[in-house]
Amino acid sequence: MPKVALLNQTGSNVGEIELNDSVFGIEPNQHVLFDAVIMQRASLRQGTHKVKNRSEVAGGGRKPWRQKGTGRARQGSIRSPQWRGGGVVFGPTPRSYAFKLPKKVRRLAIKSALSTKVIDNNIVVLEDLALNAPKTKEMASVLKGLSVEKKALIVTADNNENVALSARNIPGVTVVTANGVNVLDVLNHEKLIMTKAAVQKVEEVLA
Repeated sequence: MPKVALLNQTGSNVGEIELNDSVFGIEPNQHVLFDAVIMQRASLRQGTHKVKNRSEVAGGGRKPWRQKGTGRARQGSIRSPQWRGGGVVFGPTPRSYAFKLPKKVRRLAIKSALSTKVIDNNIVVLEDLALNAPKTKEMASVLKGLSVEKKALIVTADNNENVALSARNIPGVTVVTANGVNVLDVLNHEKLIMTKAAVQKVEEVLA
């Protein structure tokens, strides 16, 4: 089983924690990680794009000239696609880009993402993370003590309002609960900071 140092809020080592091998110690599957990221990014697309077809553009109610005898090509409407100001053919219309991967594939993806952080030594496990009040300055000092200089994902066991409010004004720092851990967030942040309780909760679900 992979072992990582257990730290307190000031960054001091207070022990060691064994991580579950089936969650944090698997061989990362790069293809599944790629599919999971594509799935999440696709579901984030709004899909509100819209063009007007020939039945929706204004005008073009009558035939511009008679069918025969003018020497010109026959036309039924000045709002046909070949006309300036006419309708658009096969243009985008509102739709959802979301798709789903099988449950086992999604579980393998999140395990692969977590294992990648362990392999790269980019996981930090805290004994506990508690702030008395929402203070950005306090959260900044906690991150400084943990030597976190770039993007960081903080995972708490349950919804911790003080932690969430303290971190939301710090660029590159995101706070999620153990139930909300996802592949895109894990891979998009360099450091993964988890409380001991959050680790146990993630292992209960995924092990």
